[in-house]
Amino acid sequence: MKNLRKILLKTQTLMYIYILLGLGASLHLYLLGPRMFAGREYTHYNNYFTFKYSYQHLVQNKDLYKEYPEEHWDYYKYSPTFALMMLPFTYLPDLPGLILWNILNALMLFFALKHLALEERTKALIMWFVALELLTSIQNVQSNGLVAGLIIFSYILMEKDRSLFATLLISITVYIKIFTAITFLLILLYPRKIRNVIYSVIWIFILGFLPLLSISYSQLKFLYSSWLNLLNWDYSDSAGLSVMGWLHSWFNINLPKDYVIFTGLTLLLLPLLQFKNYKLPEFRLNFLASMLIWMVIFNHKAESPTYIIALSGVALWYFTKARNTTNLILVILAYIFTSLSPTDIFPRFLRDNYVIPYVLKAIPCILIWFKLQYELILRKLAAIHFY
Repeated sequence: MKNLRKILLKTQTLMYIYILLGLGASLHLYLLGPRMFAGREYTHYNNYFTFKYSYQHLVQNKDLYKEYPEEHWDYYKYSPTFALMMLPFTYLPDLPGLILWNILNALMLFFALKHLALEERTKALIMWFVALELLTSIQNVQSNGLVAGLIIFSYILMEKDRSLFATLLISITVYIKIFTAITFLLILLYPRKIRNVIYSVIWIFILGFLPLLSISYSQLKFLYSSWLNLLNWDYSDSAGLSVMGWLHSWFNINLPKDYVIFTGLTLLLLPLLQFKNYKLPEFRLNFLASMLIWMVIFNHKAESPTYIIALSGVALWYFTKARNTTNLILVILAYIFTSLSPTDIFPRFLRDNYVIPYVLKAIPCILIWFKLQYELILRKLAAIHFY
């Protein structure tokens, strides 16, 4: 039994498991065959086609943000730059491309967690904790594992004073999911802030204009305008698995989203008033965890697959400190309602009648975020053993 535990707590073992998650999910989706949506047949990996065809639409000077029901359902909601990044997948057959995409998402998160300056056992526990939520994300062929990995890598690079590359990674995530722009707050925690701001502006500028390699300036300008219109329309459309969704479903409170987000942002920023804490590695890591959770629970379009980002923050918060009863209860609730509730393991009756209507998937992460902010603001942070 001890030998089995030793094997399971090796990061090399977990690398193989993460690869198998990506491979297994891809094969399963591919073999499921077509499904009907809005009177048309689509695959179970529709999101992959949304990504894949975006490059073709880009170079064909089409509007990326129109519906293309003959190819996939739902809108493409990412940047023109991300469409350009999908070039390698455009020319791959569907199955190899699908496998490569899902394994890329799995391994980006794996290697980010592996390179954290934490004990091997701690990193392995974090990887096990988020594995099921990662599977949920890649079963939906999403980019969230990739995004979570890039954000954690940006923190690692900032810790090593390699801010040029750290700001590049943050900038890439912004062009995948715009709400990750909050990660630029990391810059405030490290020396040479002005230099790092300049790096960030340069990378945002370069990446923003990168599609000019394939299209004209006027077309790029049109695409950004079209993207902004879609985001504005999308912004007013729903509350998602978020604080806004929780307020609506539990209390029938429908505050303007801007008010809720501004309040959340204010609470997120409060710990940054304690300038002396910037030098504490445990403060920086916990603030990273806070941002990972914040960018999901205050995202009005947060869906179930998005929670691999938030749960990565939960894992960093819980597994890097001494255990106590309150934290244990919260992390168990997070695993049950955030990770297990979307799966077939969870009773369907409970999921359909309680978890979904009352956004229970989001509640543990919301509670943990408020507790984490309390710890950050009142300096109740336990020392973390880094190496």
